[in-house]
Amino acid sequence: MTRPWGRGCSGHRRSKAAPPTASTCPSPGRGDAVSPAAPYPQLEVLPLDGDRRAWDELVTRAKCSSFCHLAGWREILSDVLGAECLHWQVVDAAGALHGILPLVRVRSRIFGHYLVSLPFLNYGGPLGSQAAQDRLVQEAVTEARRTRADLLELRTRDPGGFDLPVSSRKITVLLPLPSDAETLFTRFPAKLRSQIRRPMKEGLDVRFGPEQREPFYEVFARTMRDLGTPVLPRALFERVAATFSDLVVFGVVYRGEQPLAGGCGFVWREEFEMSWAGSLRESRRLAANMLLYWAFMEHAISGGVRVFNFGRCTPGGSTHHFKTQWGGVDVPLSWHQSVSGAGGVRGTPSPDDPAYSWGPRLWRRLPLFVANRLGPRLVRFLP
Repeated sequence: MTRPWGRGCSGHRRSKAAPPTASTCPSPGRGDAVSPAAPYPQLEVLPLDGDRRAWDELVTRAKCSSFCHLAGWREILSDVLGAECLHWQVVDAAGALHGILPLVRVRSRIFGHYLVSLPFLNYGGPLGSQAAQDRLVQEAVTEARRTRADLLELRTRDPGGFDLPVSSRKITVLLPLPSDAETLFTRFPAKLRSQIRRPMKEGLDVRFGPEQREPFYEVFARTMRDLGTPVLPRALFERVAATFSDLVVFGVVYRGEQPLAGGCGFVWREEFEMSWAGSLRESRRLAANMLLYWAFMEHAISGGVRVFNFGRCTPGGSTHHFKTQWGGVDVPLSWHQSVSGAGGVRGTPSPDDPAYSWGPRLWRRLPLFVANRLGPRLVRFLP
């Protein structure tokens, strides 16, 4: 696995392969090569047992995989958020592993019943041979119908391959990175370069490392309250740091010793995804958020990363505009869905849905300590 870059971290050698500008998945229907055996042997779907090594080895080999597929997320989501994890694996009669599907049930009386691969993250879906993936999708659809889930959602990076409708309500923005930061900086428009220089002139600096987890969370929690969104538990980031120390990166912008903006993301192969980020309202004048993203790009390049993934957003929204100004390419997130309930649910709960528009307005009014106490209890029901 690729090691994260940043202060105190080792980088990795840059390969000569062209950087991906969209999906890194194989063509629809091909699947991932697991064994040369043909025809496919009899396959059986089993729950993930205590041995995670074979699971993670398959994830590492699979072309469509992401850090979200790693088995460690099962314990994190179960222990921290109380999620019911249905991580399935497909094996043949000899016990050889042919495919995997991380799947999580999220259910509440208020927001509904969902089966998602994976909630709280941007990616998921089945991996492995095409026969194994087909079997896993069939099993997931059956489970959704059997338990009357409102929606099954497989958050894959592959727009094809399954006979399920695809929702493109979310996109990401991918920015190919050159071999040196100066080349990237000169590509930016003059206005963007000026916005990056401004916080530097004000004396702001950026620090990377696992010790930045707490300052990051301090900024992130306040940002989420100001946006009207329940914050993820602090314990989730503690477990992420412990479980994925080779992949996760924390970075924080400071003015003196005051944290103003922070980000947390993951390196997977030659791509970095900014999974969570935030900045304080009072730091807008200083453009701390601009320095944060530039610093992450700069360090990504120094570590051999070739693609900067800005993370998911809603097309046309304010965060989408922020991400596109850096010159990246919009890439639809192909989330395969199966609707089981009678309500015709089209997506997981979102503040963009008029039915939930009252939530952010109410949440912004909460004192910070109240939002930080209630948020982790509520967010587990919002996949």
